[in-house]
Amino acid sequence: MSETKTAFIAIIGCPNVGKSSILNTLLGQKVAIVSDKPQTTRTRIMGVLTENETQLVFTDTPGFHRPRTKLGEKMVRAVTDGISGVDACMLVTEPTAELRDAERELLDKCRAQQMPVVLVINKIDTVPVKTDLMACIAAWAGRYPFAAVVPVSALRRDGLGDLLDELKALAFPSAHFFPEDTLTDQPERVLAGEIIREKMLRLLDKEIPHGVAVSVEKMRERPDADLLDIEATIYCEKESHKGIIIGKGGAMLKRISTYARQDMERFFGCRVNLRCWVKVKDGWRNREGLIHNFGLD
Repeated sequence: MSETKTAFIAIIGCPNVGKSSILNTLLGQKVAIVSDKPQTTRTRIMGVLTENETQLVFTDTPGFHRPRTKLGEKMVRAVTDGISGVDACMLVTEPTAELRDAERELLDKCRAQQMPVVLVINKIDTVPVKTDLMACIAAWAGRYPFAAVVPVSALRRDGLGDLLDELKALAFPSAHFFPEDTLTDQPERVLAGEIIREKMLRLLDKEIPHGVAVSVEKMRERPDADLLDIEATIYCEKESHKGIIIGKGGAMLKRISTYARQDMERFFGCRVNLRCWVKVKDGWRNREGLIHNFGLD
């Protein structure tokens, strides 16, 4: 019988570089929501991949940024905490030769802990000239003694096999910490709420989605039918935002609910009866009690 191995790996990087997309693709299942808006991920999300004798336990962290609210401060703290207590980090960036200040700071945090780091250069499908990609790799190579540098495209699933091989090489002999069929530590209520928030990020413009939180109040399976009843409350910061989320004649809220229900049915493998309400909680992103109530601390 072959020896089991494990590695705990934190996924770090600036907002909107594709950290959650890479995690979902590696796992073969969506456990972290994605959108084209920065700061989509708010808390640390764990994903588990077990292949034969090797188990990789990923922690997807929020994008590292300069916070402007108490929620933002907690998100940045989640990144710092995510780097502590893991075996390695996977730093995700975009194919540019210029490092951002936040990326330099992340590398400094890793250097302080002598952390093995795999550099993942995502979105290589956006680079038309190969020499530009080589220049990017060269610019990064001198910044840190990376365990590996792997160019990938999460969108086209290019390079992810090579990435997985490099991450497995970091695993050490250990018993597995989770059963083979474990996918994530996220409770079903949290996953349902995040799916709803993802649809708002995709359907609503500008700052409104960043000022919303979703609380799933009820989640109950009907014993006499293959049907899951879910009731959720969407909290926003302003009355004007509430009107935009609901939309004329309730049209926007209906679209959000419809797309979310379809995603939930795929994820939970059953029919879903989803009902959503919208309420105003003024300035909740700067209110410790509400941040705690929404499970964002």
